[in-house]
Amino acid sequence: MIGMFNEQFTMVMIEDDEGHARLIRKNLERAGIGNPVIHFDDGAKAIDYFFHRGMTKDQHDKTLVLLDLNLPNIDGYEILRRIKTDPATRAIPVIVLTTTDNPREIDRCYELGCNVYITKPVEYDSFSDAIRKLGLMLAVVKVPHSAKG
Repeated sequence: MIGMFNEQFTMVMIEDDEGHARLIRKNLERAGIGNPVIHFDDGAKAIDYFFHRGMTKDQHDKTLVLLDLNLPNIDGYEILRRIKTDPATRAIPVIVLTTTDNPREIDRCYELGCNVYITKPVEYDSFSDAIRKLGLMLAVVKVPHSAKG
């Protein structure tokens, strides 16, 4: 496995398209990212995980989110807003990974606090390549830790 990232963090993938979810997992693995992945196909399930299931501070410190915007029940914008406005979750890195390439929507996500915005290419090979490149980035990225008191 590449980098220290692989040993330390869980990825929470919030993606309603099962085909995209499989392709993301497969290409992250090809890039050497073997982190545990928790997958939600619905925005309400993701909100429940972060805010109602008693996720511990230690889990917050060891999480990175891959977030689609177009989700059933609660959309990705609301999930992003909730994560980034809650003191317990605001330091969690959020990578928006979506088909939306409208500049106003991209700006909106950065204003809400996303850390990285990636547009999913429509073509299969381009999509696979983009996810492999994301995996290479994740192999070297450092995720913030809160001070343990």
